[in-house]
Amino acid sequence: MHTDTEQSPWYDRIWAALIFFTRLPFWRIHEPARESYKTVVEFWPLTGWLTGGLMAATLYFGSMYLPYIIAVLLAIVVRLLVTGALHEDGLADFFDGFGGGTDRGRILAIMKDSHIGTFGVLGLILYILLLASALFSMPPVLASLAIIAADPFAKMLTAGLITLPYARSEEEAKARVVYRSLGRKAILGLALQGLLPMAVIAIFFFPIINYQLSIINWLLPCLVLFFLYYYIRRRLQGYTGDCCGAVCLIVELTTLLVFSAQQVIINFPFSIIN
Repeated sequence: MHTDTEQSPWYDRIWAALIFFTRLPFWRIHEPARESYKTVVEFWPLTGWLTGGLMAATLYFGSMYLPYIIAVLLAIVVRLLVTGALHEDGLADFFDGFGGGTDRGRILAIMKDSHIGTFGVLGLILYILLLASALFSMPPVLASLAIIAADPFAKMLTAGLITLPYARSEEEAKARVVYRSLGRKAILGLALQGLLPMAVIAIFFFPIINYQLSIINWLLPCLVLFFLYYYIRRRLQGYTGDCCGAVCLIVELTTLLVFSAQQVIINFPFSIIN
């Protein structure tokens, strides 16, 4: 079943993911086989290590020389430039499609339309405002760590969407690629890529006495993913690339909002004392 992709070198599949999910010129160094692009979701969280790391570095080091709010906005801009706003485009199409579509056919038609509508504009504005506010509410070190944890974690969870059938034909896909189904090795790889940064940083972020709070970091994003998975399955009976991008950003935002809320909860008793 996976013969074509498994015959290509292992690094082809990682390289394909880096090329597909970023706008960095990896293709100048090596161009992987076309079949490798069917496996890019299996290394999606790994690209989150790169995009999240660049975003976190911009925020942390930028905050040393610039007003913090500007550092936060620059960090967001850096990720938009690195990814080519790939997921944000999906988020806008998702809001337009599900906000304006009344049935499966209409939703798919709206999402394929390159024009952005009212729901898409409002969705992007609210997303950016919430993202910037969540990061600004945390000190630079904690905000940077939260980014590094949330980015791969959200991509790992969102990869579960491809257990649904693809809602269009391969010819109708924007990237002309339909992702292959996840095998056991792929699931284990996704778990390692997505859980490792989250586990390490969650332990660092919260002392052991606050382990009850850190559980929410894992639970709430999973619940949001479950709701979106069920909603997309009910409305489309399948997934699209736009759905993947939108769900990824929503789950990541949920994770960052949880980090932000926990920071407020932890500091609340001290703010009363002071």
